[in-house]
Amino acid sequence: MKLRLGIIGAGNIAATHVQNVLDGKCPDIEITAVADRKESRRRWAQEKLPGAAIFCEGSELIAARPCDAVLIAVPHYQHPPLAIEAFRAGLHVMCEKPAGVYTLQVREMMAEADRHPELTFGMMFNQRTNCVYRKIKELLDAGELGQIKRVNWIVTDWYRTQFYYDSGAWRATWAGEGGGVLLNQCPHQLDLLQWLCGLPVRVHAFCHEGKWHDIEVEDDVNAYLEFANGATGVFVTTTADAPGTNRLEITGTKGRVICENDTLVFDRLAVDERTWCATCGEGFAKPACERVPLETDGLNPQHAAVLNAFAAHIATGAPLVADGREGINGLLLSNAIHLSSWTGETVALPFDEQRFLALLNERRARSRHKEDADIVMDTSGSFGSQVR
Repeated sequence: MKLRLGIIGAGNIAATHVQNVLDGKCPDIEITAVADRKESRRRWAQEKLPGAAIFCEGSELIAARPCDAVLIAVPHYQHPPLAIEAFRAGLHVMCEKPAGVYTLQVREMMAEADRHPELTFGMMFNQRTNCVYRKIKELLDAGELGQIKRVNWIVTDWYRTQFYYDSGAWRATWAGEGGGVLLNQCPHQLDLLQWLCGLPVRVHAFCHEGKWHDIEVEDDVNAYLEFANGATGVFVTTTADAPGTNRLEITGTKGRVICENDTLVFDRLAVDERTWCATCGEGFAKPACERVPLETDGLNPQHAAVLNAFAAHIATGAPLVADGREGINGLLLSNAIHLSSWTGETVALPFDEQRFLALLNERRARSRHKEDADIVMDTSGSFGSQVR
């Protein structure tokens, strides 16, 4: 029997999910309901899914229960309250990224999920399905890089025009979106960073708000990270660089791995650098290094794989790509980066989550009103392979 899925929010990313189901990429899923506040999107859903029940509000869809599970794809602030409603109605939940805007809100969602252990809670971290990141995870878990010393990620190929930011009233506002490039484009990279390397324990960051676009939130970020074992890192992102770069480099005591342009490079040291440093009888000699070819399975199934795993978990208990409770990890890092930039302080994790919310609410209170342009864009070319 197929999983009956209701989609709440019929905007850009929902169109991708709908098309994946219609194209047969999710054979164990049927979309039986869609909710959206915009009449134009309800008409679109009715044309695409003539048998589906159509609703104005996600709460109405949840109350009617024309499905077994919901996929929440609405603006970020609404993710936790809708998930909580769905759990209380006995529905499984798949949540789009980010899990929410602030961690206190996400903790409420997690607590409600824990009250319903019979229900499945998943996060749409589709980049975890990418073969290059799965291979890096395999190397790190096997100890091939030794102890991590440094991680550098520059991801500046999230190019967005002013037209993009003007396409929705909620976009790029503190009240509507809760942030900029960190909350919209980079939840995947922040999740992958913590999935691969763990969460840092200290962050010092600079977020430039409206530097390159007419927006009130950040579109240019530089963050310095420190980890519990002494490793350091740099995370750089923007939506204004063209052509942009996506380069992840992780250096360990036994070598380094570089991921760029869908290609993995592994430079393996013959001797652990810490051992070499302590025992080498020369002042300038480096340990021998061999460039090792890395083979992946070449698979990058993205969103369809996350939904297929979600359906399989509900049916048989098979593993999820990402449990919904993991969504708080990347958000902890995102909130810490914002908090450091707002205060000028080095922020230790865990941080004062009430303080973060108070500062966010100050920004929400003075957030500007934008008129909705009712524009839906084709996102199919924006995911790529490594970069999205």
